[in-house]
Amino acid sequence: MLYLYFVLLISGVLLLIAGIVEQRRHYAALHTIPTRVLVNGIRGKSSITRLCAGALRGGGLVTVAKTTGTAARFIHPDATEEPVYRKFGIANVVEQIGIVRRAATYRPHALVIECMAVMPALQEVNQSKLIRSTIGVLCNVREDHLAEMGPTLDDVARSLCRSMPENGICVTAEKERFHILQEEANARNCRLVYADPETVSDAELRGFSWFTFKENVAIALAVAELLGIDREVALQGMYDAPPDPGVLSVERYVTPANRRLAFANVFAANDPESTLMNVNQLLDLGAVGRPLNVVINCRPDRVERNGQMGEIIPDLRPDNVFVIGHPAKSAIDAIPAAWRDRAVDLGGDRRPAEEFMPALLGRMPDGSSLVAIGNIHGQGEELLEYLAELPADDSTDDGADQYAEYGTDGTWPQQAPAGHAQPPRLDPYASYPLAQEERYQAAQTQEIPLVRIPLQPTGVHPGPVVLTAHRDPDDGWSVPGPEESFGWFHQPPHQGDDRTPPHS
Repeated sequence: MLYLYFVLLISGVLLLIAGIVEQRRHYAALHTIPTRVLVNGIRGKSSITRLCAGALRGGGLVTVAKTTGTAARFIHPDATEEPVYRKFGIANVVEQIGIVRRAATYRPHALVIECMAVMPALQEVNQSKLIRSTIGVLCNVREDHLAEMGPTLDDVARSLCRSMPENGICVTAEKERFHILQEEANARNCRLVYADPETVSDAELRGFSWFTFKENVAIALAVAELLGIDREVALQGMYDAPPDPGVLSVERYVTPANRRLAFANVFAANDPESTLMNVNQLLDLGAVGRPLNVVINCRPDRVERNGQMGEIIPDLRPDNVFVIGHPAKSAIDAIPAAWRDRAVDLGGDRRPAEEFMPALLGRMPDGSSLVAIGNIHGQGEELLEYLAELPADDSTDDGADQYAEYGTDGTWPQQAPAGHAQPPRLDPYASYPLAQEERYQAAQTQEIPLVRIPLQPTGVHPGPVVLTAHRDPDDGWSVPGPEESFGWFHQPPHQGDDRTPPHS
């Protein structure tokens, strides 16, 4: 018996020593990366991660990035990327350790990484132990993950703030709960920067070959300016960045009845506010039009979400509301009575697409638009697979496709912006091309060159075009005080800035 206790004691000591060694190795890898940007929030984290990485690459910084969203990707400094391997396909925050170690081999100037934790305690561990970001991003506070971070949106905001860097900087585009973020930032001695979406013009947004929001672009520009990167250079870097596989897109098909159909996959925006924002943007751009039809995919473990999708139907004003998945009743009962007669129950447990898709397509006239909302898993995936087998609609010659990709001001450009090639649309469920995988495997056998980080010059450069504010317990809101030195760059204080922070 004494022998077993001795073995247990020795094993515990060895595990403790191994843990200390692993922690020191991880911190050593972190310290080789001067700027670490941790992107957190409810919606748009993957897109913002790519935008920030593109902006920093455009500014000449060696930048590594990692996304988590629809399809986790490790993005190399040359913007090539590969899927993140996960054992048994299960995501775990511990994978960030391997990502940091791998990123450190490039000796990068910056690492931009998406927060993959949902539980508040894990978000704090992700920041304080795994990433130790120097710049935090808290993109927005939306109605999602209420069971883990709620029950109220104020609680969600405070939970997200656990990823703020202590004695660092945090950038946000959240306006309604800015005051809550400011309180949490003050508690961590963190400078909070508001990225104003109105500073992004429609002309700048037109440079993108994929759908994005001004809030996302404003955040990436704010991060770039904090690192001393010129606005035009940062924008060009974002234009050149490949989009996320789950990016909002519109596909055009020809149905078996020889009818034209514009289909928008909005499954990724699975909270009511984000869903409305995405659909309204598509309508404003003319990427989809009326007659408009909506399909809601229900899941048995997301009954509350199913009801939320039904409640926003009056705001979308569709001609038909198709409900698939199970239980369909959870979405139909939430549709206001005045609109419930437009609902068509096509749901059912494990009903194949071959059964419900003909009825769905048969109720839509030629030239209709179909918007998919709710949850993608289950019959939503079957719907996407069914549509992918339909022939593409190549008959449109009025510039609608170009408009869906580039237009934002009510006009249809006849071609992409000069010098900017349109990337192919990405399928989030497709494997990477064999040639790209072979290229990556070949690169793994080569020695990675050491990149020397040049000494960054100090001095005055134009302050960010974003709103920066601190709350003083006695004087209220004020601009930054003493001159600050942060990370590997040096930034002087703003002079004569009398702007005031947003108010909810």
